[in-house]
Amino acid sequence: MKDKSIFLKVKDHSVSGETFQLIKNETYGFLETFPQPEEQKLSEYYKTEDYISHTDSKRNLLEKAYHVVRNISLKRKLKLINSFESEEKNLLDVGCGTGDFLKVAQLNNWQVSGIEPNEQARQIANQKTNNMVFETEQLSNFEKHSFDVISLWHVFEHLPKLHAHISILKNLLKVNGTLFIAVPNHASYDAKYYENFWAAYDVPRHLWHFNQTSLSKLFESNNMQVVKTHPMKFDAYYVSLLSEKYKSGFMNPIKGFWTGLRSNMKAKQSTEYSSLIYVIKNK
Repeated sequence: MKDKSIFLKVKDHSVSGETFQLIKNETYGFLETFPQPEEQKLSEYYKTEDYISHTDSKRNLLEKAYHVVRNISLKRKLKLINSFESEEKNLLDVGCGTGDFLKVAQLNNWQVSGIEPNEQARQIANQKTNNMVFETEQLSNFEKHSFDVISLWHVFEHLPKLHAHISILKNLLKVNGTLFIAVPNHASYDAKYYENFWAAYDVPRHLWHFNQTSLSKLFESNNMQVVKTHPMKFDAYYVSLLSEKYKSGFMNPIKGFWTGLRSNMKAKQSTEYSSLIYVIKNK
């Protein structure tokens, strides 16, 4: 591996303390975490009580802020998927965590199914959804073209085999169905400001790191098209707050909020928000 291909060196701040490289993929332009842990060892990097998407705990300021923002975001996600016409309102949420989005959708007349590999999170999610959340293997058991909507909220960057997973999602999606993918954007102001302390790199749990061009190019190669993007403005504040902790060793809410605000203000012109939701259709 030549040094010139290394975009950045980033530390795993939350679990292992190991350092990883971010390597630019020459075909699509996204960044790859290198080296990537073997699939059977990936779960080791999720074993922390601080991994918020796997728990409903509210022990500190950061977790409380996360849950407040999550409740607002859930309503916005529901409004977004409702804005697209659906034949039977069949929804699959991949990497559904503790099932809050599925619960909200189910209460609004969606027929829901979820995939969650983490056992603890899956148990919590099943209590909220009448046992409609399954292990990853269930993806091969669903009928083809059976979902009007498939969503991956900050999950796509965790998937080890991108093309294989895109093929699975494409086969499960109805011909006129809609795929929603939310991922961090390393072209955002907060990513450039914090550099190797940017919390949304989250190596090695995040295996891939996208900007708008690279994600669109990846799906184009799979005969799918990004038809629209939506900003996730809260992410700039949350990520900046966590990045400040990584950078200085303690919470700095004022500076974190200010950086998040600046990131959103700059993104009004550039559309380079800290995270984006991509609306994707079959060509």
